[in-house]
Amino acid sequence: MLRINVVTLFPEWFTAPLSSSILGRAAKAGLVQYRVVQLRDYTHDKHQTVDDAPYGGGAGMVLKVEPLVEAVEDLKVVGPIVLLSARGKLFTHDTAVRYSLGSELTLLCGHYKDVDQRVAEHLHAEEVSIGDFVLSGGEPAALCVVDAVARLLPGALGDHESASSDSHYEGLLAPPSYTRPPSYRGLEVPDVLLSGDHDKIAAWRAAEAERLTRERRPDIWNKLDV
Repeated sequence: MLRINVVTLFPEWFTAPLSSSILGRAAKAGLVQYRVVQLRDYTHDKHQTVDDAPYGGGAGMVLKVEPLVEAVEDLKVVGPIVLLSARGKLFTHDTAVRYSLGSELTLLCGHYKDVDQRVAEHLHAEEVSIGDFVLSGGEPAALCVVDAVARLLPGALGDHESASSDSHYEGLLAPPSYTRPPSYRGLEVPDVLLSGDHDKIAAWRAAEAERLTRERRPDIWNKLDV
């Protein structure tokens, strides 16, 4: 079983997502356990202060080092500690696979302007970003990571083939999908998918995956040895 810890100022962000759909079913099946921790529980003043002005000046507030470090120490975690950060390394399918193979994963959700850099340094945390954009906090990013990781756990989807045909699983984007009806407002399902010829269908899907990857993600395509 994989244990996923989330340290956050906003535990309510996670209540519904972690109990719904695939994430909820995986927990009920004993595949994953979630521990969501309120960061303010690790403050030591009556105002439960978690942030302060940045040294050197500038706009915004910075999350303090003590509460985050003490929260992680209290959890007695093993395995990767991840600080969600816009300046982190890009989170990819390969990252999700690596996390899914472990026994524990700890996610630290930043907020405000930034997080004191000594959090990452002291905890030897990986700084991870889910994309080249800025969010108001680490909570949405943490949910993305949890979802990407938990769905890879054996039994979470009930059908390994469902995950193995996703985009990025084999390095390429996934081909388009169609279902009933075969015709809708002049838009037709490709004839090959209705042919029953499994070899032709497989070839069409492979060609479409390559085409879409070349057109939409040349950065991925250029790294592949296809």
